[in-house]
Amino acid sequence: MTKSKITRLEEKVGNDVISIETGLMAKLANASVTIQLGDTVLLATAVSDGKQKEGIPDFLPLTVVYKEKTYAAGKIPGGFFKREGRPTTKEIISSRLTDRSLRPLFPKHFSAEINVTTMVLSSDTLNDADILSITASSAALMISDIPFNGPISAVRVGMVEDKMILNPTYEERTKSSLDLAISGTLDGVLMVEGGCKEVDEGTILKVFEFAKPEVDKLCKLQLKLKDAVGKEKFAFESPQIPQEVTKAAEEKGRPEIAKIINSTLEKSVFESKVDAVKEEVLNTFEESKREELKTYLGAAIKQLVYEESRKLVLSKNIRVDGRKPDQVRPLNSIVGLMPRTHGSALFTRGQTQALVTCTLGTPEDMQLVEGLSESYRERFMLHYNFPGFATGECKFDRGPGRREIGHGELAKRALTPLLPEENDFGYTIRIVSDIMESNGSSSMASVCGASLSMFDAGVPLKSACAGIAMGLITEGEKYTIISDILGMEDHLGDMDFKVTGTKKGITAFQMDVKITKGLTFEMLKKAVEQAKAGRLHILDHMESAIANPKKEMSEYAPRLIRFEIPQNKIGALIGPGGKNIRRISEETNTKIEVNDDDEKGVGIVHISGLDSKKVDEARKQAEILTTDAEVGKVYKGKVVSIQNFGAFVEILPGKEGLLHISEISTKRIAKVEDELKMGQEIDVKVIEMDNMGKFRLSRKVLLSGAKNTKKG
Repeated sequence: MTKSKITRLEEKVGNDVISIETGLMAKLANASVTIQLGDTVLLATAVSDGKQKEGIPDFLPLTVVYKEKTYAAGKIPGGFFKREGRPTTKEIISSRLTDRSLRPLFPKHFSAEINVTTMVLSSDTLNDADILSITASSAALMISDIPFNGPISAVRVGMVEDKMILNPTYEERTKSSLDLAISGTLDGVLMVEGGCKEVDEGTILKVFEFAKPEVDKLCKLQLKLKDAVGKEKFAFESPQIPQEVTKAAEEKGRPEIAKIINSTLEKSVFESKVDAVKEEVLNTFEESKREELKTYLGAAIKQLVYEESRKLVLSKNIRVDGRKPDQVRPLNSIVGLMPRTHGSALFTRGQTQALVTCTLGTPEDMQLVEGLSESYRERFMLHYNFPGFATGECKFDRGPGRREIGHGELAKRALTPLLPEENDFGYTIRIVSDIMESNGSSSMASVCGASLSMFDAGVPLKSACAGIAMGLITEGEKYTIISDILGMEDHLGDMDFKVTGTKKGITAFQMDVKITKGLTFEMLKKAVEQAKAGRLHILDHMESAIANPKKEMSEYAPRLIRFEIPQNKIGALIGPGGKNIRRISEETNTKIEVNDDDEKGVGIVHISGLDSKKVDEARKQAEILTTDAEVGKVYKGKVVSIQNFGAFVEILPGKEGLLHISEISTKRIAKVEDELKMGQEIDVKVIEMDNMGKFRLSRKVLLSGAKNTKKG
């Protein structure tokens, strides 16, 4: 067996060295590489069956899978099954990140199956491997025999104390005011994904300028690798539409398509008229040839719609629904629509509509998340659902797919910087966005609806948040940025650019560019400025529905209070076998949760229930159990034990002090029983406490008229 040649190249990117190696592992794939940053190592493989589908394909059969192996961080999976199972949300989002970067760079009409798999083999728990997946996947495709118009590379940018950081560590990201993943070719930026803490547009543009030279370094490194070990690409011929179909579509279809494009029709009417034109042109062919030519004609008509709709924007500055490029569709918002939810909103923008609900829970409802770097509890969840009826499709609901999870995470990222601090608002928050109608950017409708529903639920967000999707139409050097894109404009345009934020700044950013040359900085500047104007317009509308969070929460929401106790008092609150905490819960019909906060050295107590008075009563009882007796303070206590030398009196739950026989009365008594009985309630004063926390009591000082005492 011939020994494989191992080729390794490296490049300094920012302050770190990134290396790419091939020839050691997974040699039966079309190509494979490993990429390394610090002690984080990721394997990327590219495989294709090379079999081009017949006809004119309308999609690229690309599958990208990103996997995090727990062994990479020296961990064993939690739970009952000690083996990785279904992909985590992080893995799905990372897969989409790579997919969206690679997809525009395959040849048009390429339809052979392609699988790109990336696996984290080693994690130093400092550097996230998701950003390495894009560069490594591109490198594998570049040296493979699969047709690919790369390279493309990616970096992550953070900002701590106004200083930009390239590929920040996990710890640096927690302190960062922005977290953006940026991928691009040598020509321009192709994909952006990330979140910000109300960062202004000018800063975002500076981030792009900062990142692009580092992206270029990694692209040039891949070209060197290709020169060293690249394979010859296998033959691929773009399928051609038969000339007779092209001629019929051009002569009989284009005039009708142009009329439809210029008629400002609703989505369903538009689609039915285009279908009618398609059928009319198809009927001009001999019946025996219609089935054979049907797919080609569909592609030809689709191309006409593409050309005529773009021509309308570039030549007349008008869009297919009659709007100007920067015009947002009509808006409508209703809050408090659902009577029994904790908060609800119905947000409508044109033919896109989201019913968004907010449910408040206790800390017990938090989501446990296991990751390579750490495991943590998530207090904010946003789940997005896209049923078939939202687009009038008849399809079976199979649960959330990658798209639904991706859209939900984007909306969640948009709102997370605006959440109140857990110390101020200890509720677990779950948002559900059910899309009722969709014709363009339902994820941005989800952001708007989620903000409204949380205001309706009384969640004290720092500010309202809105989102808008932008598009791009280009022809040579000419281009037009369009605001609030329709579904058709998303498919036929050159960019899908989503921005969310407040009146103060941007909170989330997602951009996919479909042209291989990417976006110029002039285009980016125009897009972010126009997006800001659209976002502010939507925020003004949302204020007319509800301007601030409600002061009172729904009567159906749990009442929750949070307070701290000394860490050494946790045991006293819980009691033997949980006795104390169970008693309080049963007496007040509340739920009590106690957790350690080792960093602060305190115990965190959460008490929740539907009755605010009972929640307050539970807190009083909990505080009594965790409060020490004070010297000089007077308490009403109960006699719990009588001895020859005195009595033991319980002045606080579980806290007893000695009332010596000499301190019971102002007169001399022979027996304790002459003055006291078991269970008797008496006022006593704490007169002494030793280093062990044991204390002595006096009743006599009160009977003799002692003054300046604090009543307990």
